[in-house]
Amino acid sequence: MKVDAKKLAVMGLLCAFAYILMFFIRIPLMPAAPFLKYDPKDVVIIIGGFIYGPAAAFCMSAVVSLLEMVTVSDTGPVGAFMNMLSTCSIACSASLVYKESKSMKSAVIGLAIGTLIATAAMVLCNILITPAYMGVPRAVVSQMIMPVFVPFNLIKGGLNSVITILVLKGTQLALVKKR
Repeated sequence: MKVDAKKLAVMGLLCAFAYILMFFIRIPLMPAAPFLKYDPKDVVIIIGGFIYGPAAAFCMSAVVSLLEMVTVSDTGPVGAFMNMLSTCSIACSASLVYKESKSMKSAVIGLAIGTLIATAAMVLCNILITPAYMGVPRAVVSQMIMPVFVPFNLIKGGLNSVITILVLKGTQLALVKKR
């Protein structure tokens, strides 16, 4: 198996940049759930997925989520899993669609699909995992689905999508030539 050193180095740099963004920019978006914070790390991971494909997006998501878990997060492995699932849902989906026809249209469609998949995945994850993790009845978590979890994940996905498109406009030519 041949290892592409340049690809590995660029992915490492993207992971470092995603981690730095996450470390310095953490914004609570929902007053009802201050533990839900937006950070722009997904933008960098999505761009990495657009450059190198969904498998790279998965790997970068895993690395950044594990780094976050051992440094700044207080949610441990459960939080790392949920972060990774959320990031992979949008980044892998978007990069899979983008890979088929590297165009602005496919990027927008992929990001929209990824946002919906991430929102659905996080709703399901919160229903299944959060009650045990937080020690609250499932009914309490279920009451938070529509007023908290769905809007948070749609806003987060929307912000990541808009920022990604803005960044992509400046880098799309380079991305298309890269592949």
